[in-house]
Amino acid sequence: MTLDQLKIFVAVAERGHVTRAAESLGMTQSAVSAAIAALERRYGTALFDRLGRRIELTEVGSRFLPEARAVLERAATARAVLEDLSGLTMGSLSVAASQTIATHWLPRRLASFHTAYPGVRLDVRIGNTRQVETAVAEGAVDLGLVEGETRHRTLVRIPVDVDRLVLVVAAGQPAPPRLASGRLDLEAIPWVIREAGSGTREIFEAFAREEGFAPDRLRVFLVLPSNEAVREAVEAGAGATIISEHVVARDIAEGRLTAIPVDLPAREFALVRHRDRYQSAAQSALIAELTSGEEAAPIAAGAAGTA
Repeated sequence: MTLDQLKIFVAVAERGHVTRAAESLGMTQSAVSAAIAALERRYGTALFDRLGRRIELTEVGSRFLPEARAVLERAATARAVLEDLSGLTMGSLSVAASQTIATHWLPRRLASFHTAYPGVRLDVRIGNTRQVETAVAEGAVDLGLVEGETRHRTLVRIPVDVDRLVLVVAAGQPAPPRLASGRLDLEAIPWVIREAGSGTREIFEAFAREEGFAPDRLRVFLVLPSNEAVREAVEAGAGATIISEHVVARDIAEGRLTAIPVDLPAREFALVRHRDRYQSAAQSALIAELTSGEEAAPIAAGAAGTA
């Protein structure tokens, strides 16, 4: 059994698909299939059930997955320790970031980090807030960046910036209706929103509750899996949305969207890391870069409950 075989097994298990695992690893589908077959043949057991084009972990595979992840995590820690002992900031770092951060906040900071530390290779993946924190908690990535509440108590949360949210409709659309009190009638507005698990969705639902509306009673017209899809749908006149100003600032400035005056809460952008895992010199350098050279006071995940 090799580390490469374990890495391939974990990639296939996490994606439930050989082709997608091969793409993520930069390998051919046949090479991935051969590695899994070699593991199964060597130990005389099936790790996956083949169900048409899909595959699922067998009971043996499910029990083996956390052990495989643990071995890979220990190997990564050993490599990081050796790199640190060599006196060089080098190696690789894996980062997961929620969509708004990955698209609009992170790229310039990663470019600055690369200029300072060209020997460190960065691997960035994108997901929603829940997916990012799970990846950090399970050791699939070294660091995460989220825009929603952090729930895993194994994580330390470090605020890195503040995001402003806006309510927008397509330019030329009638203003959303208001109640006699002057507040928006949220139940009368057709909404285009992000999927469950996203930080933007959590803010939307929290705002509705604060205004006295049950989120499940709102007229949700579309649920979409990306900020860009939400923005395009709203521009086309599908309804209103609450979204990061980072995503729609240009559209507002160029007259494609109209911002509706409403008092929306600000939210944190935060870095999360596992409290018990080894922090390499490269990780420390990246944390310093993302916190403007000074690590903010850590907040225990699940304790503060900030959005």
